[in-house]
Amino acid sequence: MAKKKIKAVMVGCGGMSRAWLAAAGEMADVEVVGLVDIAEKNARQRAEEFGLKEAVVDTDLKSVLKATSPDVVFDCTVPEAHTEVTVTALSHGCHVMGEKPMADSMANARRAVRAAEKAGKVYAVIQNRRYMENIRRLRRLLAGKSIGPITTVNCDFYIGAHFGGFRDRMEHVLLLDMAIHTFDQARLLTGADPVSVYCREWNPEGSWYDHDASAIAVFEMSDGIVFTYRGSWCAEGLNTSWESDWRVVGTRGSLTWDGGDGMAAQKTAKRGAFFSDMKDLEIPPMRKADRIGGHAGLIREFVDCVQKGKQPETICTDNIKSLAMVFGAIESAEKGRVVKIKW
Repeated sequence: MAKKKIKAVMVGCGGMSRAWLAAAGEMADVEVVGLVDIAEKNARQRAEEFGLKEAVVDTDLKSVLKATSPDVVFDCTVPEAHTEVTVTALSHGCHVMGEKPMADSMANARRAVRAAEKAGKVYAVIQNRRYMENIRRLRRLLAGKSIGPITTVNCDFYIGAHFGGFRDRMEHVLLLDMAIHTFDQARLLTGADPVSVYCREWNPEGSWYDHDASAIAVFEMSDGIVFTYRGSWCAEGLNTSWESDWRVVGTRGSLTWDGGDGMAAQKTAKRGAFFSDMKDLEIPPMRKADRIGGHAGLIREFVDCVQKGKQPETICTDNIKSLAMVFGAIESAEKGRVVKIKW
């Protein structure tokens, strides 16, 4: 049986929209019927670039929703606009897939979740780092408790990123614009939820950012797991990968990952001496059921869930926990103390 064709409207036609439209263009059961941007020329440029000759182009989302009656809305706007776009789309009977971060505040994130629950529609968030091959392989090894229950997760992120533009002026630039990826990865790897956090932010001498671009955070997670994050966007030389550098410690072994193809794991073979005898573990290979593909994988899963009435992995009710880690870290840095994390 052929899949029901899904009609989609893209909101926000800046540079990131290319990845979304390219992915949607590869899906025979997705038809982009509308493009919306506050600068109409951006929407028209994307329509021409992707051959969307029949798509309705406008600066007003409500007008396009009325004209096209889409099934889904893809929200690729700036964080400050996410909640209004999402709530508007949901109120018009559309499912929503939005860019990270979910919202620009926890209050707005909660408002969007309530709107999705009231509408009975799917609202999911792009977290493309979850859909990378290697992190899915590592998650499978950890879920099998090959190194025992997880006790500690340490993560380093050091990139000397000279963006220019708005990021150089942003407050909490590292935590707000990048750490959401890393915190969400930590939740995926551990299967745990955040409980509390202590965070220290600062702007090192020589930084080209106006505000704090470095941070250290210590999270207490459920099941007694401690997750530590050290990061900077103004660290010149010896950069980590964009996916960070990881060490996961269990009761019977450890795992390391450089964010790329560098993965290693060992478990205890024999205890008794000063150092235990260790056995190397094989990282499980990718399997067909793994969720992979970055943006394309996430959008594919979202469309499948809309068609089948199922729930995607990055549903808003779960993704809000990763956002809560970001705003919990910011609150802790501002108050200089441990704060409880709520979502």
